Amino acid sequence: MNKLLATLIAGFVATSAYAQTATTTTTTTTAPVTTTANTEAVVKAEARAEADVAKAEAKEMKTAAKADEKAAKAVADAQEKKAKAHAKAVKAHANAAEKVSKADPEDRAKALAKAEEKVSEANLKAEKTMIKADEKALKEQVDAAADKAQAAAKTEQVRAEAMADVHKAAAKK
Repeated sequence: MNKLLATLIAGFVATSAYAQTATTTTTTTTAPVTTTANTEAVVKAEARAEADVAKAEAKEMKTAAKADEKAAKAVADAQEKKAKAHAKAVKAHANAAEKVSKADPEDRAKALAKAEEKVSEANLKAEKTMIKADEKALKEQVDAAADKAQAAAKTEQVRAEAMADVHKAAAKK
């Protein structure tokens, strides 16, 4: 019995709330004839706002795509430079090993020392090249992220200004 009573009361409250909402909406939609110009101004402001926001979003997407492309290219370039540097180091290692193997037994210790020096120089040069390539790629990625963030901020600014214009148009009487 209590459940039935609670259900009936809940239904009554829901119906009452719905009726009030429906009445409120119908009263706000029937505007007096004197505000027709104001309504037209609001509609025009909303249309301009939507167009401005769409244009800003398109520009943001274009900027983001360009930034992503630039960052991807930098990463690809870095990978290529790193691969070339590694290949040079491997070649230097092979050349040094070949010189050691071709050296006379009495000159082998001297050739081995020279080879170790050449190998260490090749490794250092390869490491420097790889570090610089990574540094450049990371810089491009950071720049791309900054460009995307700035584009998003500009879009938000346009969106806020558009809403402000709509509110100004609605406030005029």
